[in-house]
Amino acid sequence: MNQHFPRIITLLRKERGLSQKKAAEELCISQALLSHYEKGIRECGLDFVVRVAEFYHVSCDYLLGLSPNRTGVTITVEDLPEPEDGGKENQMRGSMLPILNKKLIANSLNIIYSLLQECNNKALTTELSSYLSASVYKAFRTLYSANPKNPQGMFAASPKLYSGLCDAVQSIAEANSLCLASGEAVGDGKGLEREKAPALSPEILSEKFPLFSTSLFNLVQNTENKMGLKKQK
Repeated sequence: MNQHFPRIITLLRKERGLSQKKAAEELCISQALLSHYEKGIRECGLDFVVRVAEFYHVSCDYLLGLSPNRTGVTITVEDLPEPEDGGKENQMRGSMLPILNKKLIANSLNIIYSLLQECNNKALTTELSSYLSASVYKAFRTLYSANPKNPQGMFAASPKLYSGLCDAVQSIAEANSLCLASGEAVGDGKGLEREKAPALSPEILSEKFPLFSTSLFNLVQNTENKMGLKKQK
C-alpha cells in the first residue's frame, strides 16, 4: 500500500467515533489485522480498499492520498467560487469588527496576488501562497479547537503538533520567498528577474489599486502599531 492509507483510515475511524474493535467488526476483519493496517505493518488487498471506501463514503483515490477531495473529484480553478459569490456563506451580521478586518485582509490580498501575477514567477507565488495558507490554517484551527467536542479526524496533525509544524512551514516559505524575491534560485525554482520586480510606493499603489490601496495602508499601520512601532513623520 502507500504511506497515506494507514493514516487516512485511522483518521476516518476516529472521525466517525468508532473504536478499533467496532470498525473491525463493520469491515469484517479482526481487530489485530485492522491495527496492523492502521500502523502500516501489513498491506491490504484492493478488495479491502474498496470495502473501506464504501464504509466511510469516500473515494479510493482519497484513501490512497491521490486526491484531497473525499469524493475523488479534482478541483480546477473554474470550480472554486469567487469570494463575492458566497451567497449566504458570505453574509456577515452583528459586530462590524469581523467585517472590517475581513475587508482589510481580502483587499490587501487582491493587491498581493495582482503583483504576483505581474511578477510571473511560479516559485515565488507558490512560496508566498504556502505562507499565507499556513496563516489561514492556524486561524481556522484556533476556532476549531475552541469546542473540545469537535472531532479531530479532519486533521492529520494533532492539537499539540499543528502549531509548531505550521510555524516551521511558514518559516521555510518565508525564507524561500525572500531568496526568490532577491533573485536567488531555490531548488528548481528560478529567482525573480530584476526587470519583473514591481516598482512600488504609496503613490503608485494608490494609482494602480484605487479601490484596495487604502485597505493595505490600514493593514500595514495596524500591524506595525501592534509591533509597538509608529511611522516617523
